[in-house]
Amino acid sequence: MALEVTVLFKLIIMHMINKVDFPLTNSQISQFFLDNEYTNYFTVQKCLNELIEDDFVFSHENRNTTYYHLSAEGRESLKFFESKIPNAIADEVDTFLLENKYELRNEVGTISDYYQSSNGEYTVHCQIKEGTGTIIEINIAAPDKDTASYMCSRFDEGENSQEIYQFILEKLNS
Repeated sequence: MALEVTVLFKLIIMHMINKVDFPLTNSQISQFFLDNEYTNYFTVQKCLNELIEDDFVFSHENRNTTYYHLSAEGRESLKFFESKIPNAIADEVDTFLLENKYELRNEVGTISDYYQSSNGEYTVHCQIKEGTGTIIEINIAAPDKDTASYMCSRFDEGENSQEIYQFILEKLNS
């Protein structure tokens, strides 16, 4: 009996998340499916939502980006059913992750968000993570929401976070 297509897509998603040591974003997962023309965006979203409903995957959101993690139940299920993913597809996933690992990790390893503090100002929280560890974490006051949002976007942009980290290291070590 052939594996149902949506079940296969769910297994592929769980396989992708399991293969990396950081969460994947919605756009990263979708990119794989769309680049390989397996299905459309809406089917990927349906599969992700069902994986969450079934407690195989959990997510968290930060500044309009959703990050997906494999739950213990998902990891256990994947052990039993991962062999159902055709080798060619598993190889495509592995190649995609290998070829894009730096970009994928960099996207999720640089985190910035802001919140309003009790005095009415905003606090911008910036963080660079590697694996499960935090390399640097800073909080900066901002006078208003627009400035806080702009500061977050600048931290996330290109190599800015790495340059900021390098600058701080140099100043602390000189």
